[in-house]
Amino acid sequence: MKAKDIVDLVLLAAVWGASFLFMRLGAPEFGPIVLVQLRLLIAALFLIPVLMMRVGLSELPGNWRPLTILGFCNSATPFLLFTYSTLYVTAGFSSVINATAPLWGAVVAWIWLAERLPATGSMGVVIGFAGVALLAGDTTSLAAPGSTLAVAAAAGGAFFYGFGANFARRYTQHLHSLTVATGSMLFPAVLLAPFAIAFWPDTQPSLRAWVAIVAMGLASTGFAYILYFRLIANVGPAKAITVAYLIPVFAVLWGALLLDESVTVRMVAGCLVIFAGTALVTGVLPRRPATDQS
Repeated sequence: MKAKDIVDLVLLAAVWGASFLFMRLGAPEFGPIVLVQLRLLIAALFLIPVLMMRVGLSELPGNWRPLTILGFCNSATPFLLFTYSTLYVTAGFSSVINATAPLWGAVVAWIWLAERLPATGSMGVVIGFAGVALLAGDTTSLAAPGSTLAVAAAAGGAFFYGFGANFARRYTQHLHSLTVATGSMLFPAVLLAPFAIAFWPDTQPSLRAWVAIVAMGLASTGFAYILYFRLIANVGPAKAITVAYLIPVFAVLWGALLLDESVTVRMVAGCLVIFAGTALVTGVLPRRPATDQS
């Protein structure tokens, strides 16, 4: 990677890691459904002018069906599940489970797209999910009762990220990346609008909650997508996906600095186990070439 690509990678991890902090700040006052709809809407309003200037809007109308499905698989549903989880578990804890997304992506590709999973990849899947099981027993990282369902929701969110990546590869690969990013935000935001109105909180959310949700929509969603697709263009998807390893580092850091969340030994251990498993699945830890025994 060039120096500017490394800067993009670290910056992307920082803003995506911050999204878990913003969810923890905004979810209690807005509720998951309203927060997610506003996050999608703000990101879409941010991306539409960028799309108009760089590519144009011609691809959006004729591809609204796959973009809507992708938007729910890769954005709205995982956003909703992770937002719910942050009501009960810490930002750092939730972000570590998010790091299993590449594992789910490999499993979905194996089952759905018949992509062969090598022995090291299969071992990585087992190791990665063992890390999640290790985390699930870390009661000191829980923010409130109801943590079992919250952990399941976070794991479900990671699954949808893995599924969404494979769906995008199969059905939207012919579209410009900015069209995919914008459409996958815009169409779910429109469809979720009636539910957001119905579930709008009775008490006006605080300025802090509004700042969190605007920052999440602009920085951790809209701006982050631009960074991510620029990384894919510059270094390829295999290297760009390594951002998943850095996100929990920043999420734990922001949570500890700004929310006074604790960092436990079990969390660190679970994080390292998940990283090891994910690295095996994605090939970041290369297999040693066979040595000549003759």
